[in-house]
Amino acid sequence: MRFTTPLKSLSLATVLAASVAFPALAATPDDTFVIARNTADAITLDPAECFEFTGSRIVANIYERLFLFEPDDLTKLVGGIAESYEFSPDGKKITVKLRPGLTFHSGNPVTAADVAYSLSRAVKLDKTPAFIIKQIGWTADNVDEAVVAVDEGTVEINILADLSPALVLNLLSSSVASIVDMKEVQAHEVDGDMGYAWLKDNSAGSGPYKLKTWKANEVVMLEAFDDYRQGKPAMNRVVIRHVAEPSAQRLLLEKGDVDAAMELTADQLKGLSGNPDVSAESYPKGYLMYLASNMDHPVLSKPEVREALKYMVDYDGMVGSFLDGQYKIHQNFWPSGMWAAATDTPYSYNMDKAKALIADAGLDAGTKITIDTLNKSPFTEVAQSVQASLKELGIDSEIILSDGATLWPKYRARKHELIVARWGPDYSDPHSNADAFAHNPDNNFEAKLTGKLTWRNAWPAEGLTELTDQAAAESDPEVREEIYAKLQKMVQEDSPFTIMFQAIGTFGQRTNVKGFVNGVTSDQAFYKTVSK
Repeated sequence: MRFTTPLKSLSLATVLAASVAFPALAATPDDTFVIARNTADAITLDPAECFEFTGSRIVANIYERLFLFEPDDLTKLVGGIAESYEFSPDGKKITVKLRPGLTFHSGNPVTAADVAYSLSRAVKLDKTPAFIIKQIGWTADNVDEAVVAVDEGTVEINILADLSPALVLNLLSSSVASIVDMKEVQAHEVDGDMGYAWLKDNSAGSGPYKLKTWKANEVVMLEAFDDYRQGKPAMNRVVIRHVAEPSAQRLLLEKGDVDAAMELTADQLKGLSGNPDVSAESYPKGYLMYLASNMDHPVLSKPEVREALKYMVDYDGMVGSFLDGQYKIHQNFWPSGMWAAATDTPYSYNMDKAKALIADAGLDAGTKITIDTLNKSPFTEVAQSVQASLKELGIDSEIILSDGATLWPKYRARKHELIVARWGPDYSDPHSNADAFAHNPDNNFEAKLTGKLTWRNAWPAEGLTELTDQAAAESDPEVREEIYAKLQKMVQEDSPFTIMFQAIGTFGQRTNVKGFVNGVTSDQAFYKTVSK
């Protein structure tokens, strides 16, 4: 495929240094794709643990999975490492044949033993995203028997839960099911940690790029893999520079210091129209922005207060101003544009109704709460709008701004009160979001089901948990769709969640950049197709 062009005007060291100092550069190197992005949410690049937006996009370019989506058709699941597969007659076993001749970045061959090790490792480490594949019924005690390397190129996968076959394939396409180089990881084990400490900021994959450098809140640098199964990518290097401020991103883009700027505001995108060297791009995006109430909180757990939150949000005001062109109103847990998504929007700004509900709740005078959110646009602005509405309701609030490394662990520890957060599907099946917003089999704190938003907000989701299980096991598509419609309605009407907006993916890029494909889910960002 494509191919290297020697660095011309800049050395790699210069590019790296530029990530911090923002010098005026003439252009990025011809064989290097340079991206400006706020990477503050990245806390690990181990696929068994990574669950953040920035990290997920990087991991997807480093690692392959048995099944995945390719950029030419983001609606069709195809084989990645898997060449073919076959279900047993009872649907409880998948026999997977691997593509022959694949290698990891280290040069080690990709084998069935690597697949078994990778899936077992993710289950045994049991980090936040492990819940995705643990839905197949795997535990630390049974996963070694459930996923077996029959020979070097054949894996037998046993399904120990009552799941539809289509859902299982989608689960195995998620980031946590990425295949790691067993020998490389084991070589870096410390005290039996399965390479956990090492793989946080190193890589052991077989994808189109390998990790060269990661300096938190500075830069991520990827290097093309010569022996990638689809051929070496056109861009020898991908450099992701941490640029927190959208205004700085725009400046770098228009000066030619970066090839793409991922978080420009609506006004900044409109401002690009007069510059022939840059363009504004958009793509469908599955991210949702929502308010969540910790049900352990004595005020926020009141049903009248949670209903009032749905009427105090100034949906139109925000979409008509600082969210213009980047978010649209959406009030269900499954994003529009995807199968089984509900698109009704029954709530609008109605302060009179919200005040009446607060009066019914009987709040004490001087009620105060905190609002946690990310320290970046537009989350800060949304939190400020919510704060203003709460003030009208007689509730004082304090906004606590944090980067992702601080905010998400706090959220997963149930230490928030009210939070403005976001969520994106982990795979292209409505069970992905139903499992987060409507499923909680154990609400005890000790259960630490941190991947479920229900658990994070101490909400038992009684009745909905059973319905979500029923939908996951249902093989009839029409019946599944009916169940998901009911679940979305139930969450919309009575839950800790006020789902407000769905993102419209937008970014600016230099006009000489071609083939940068982004998709609905958080890990669909393809650097291997980029050319300049």
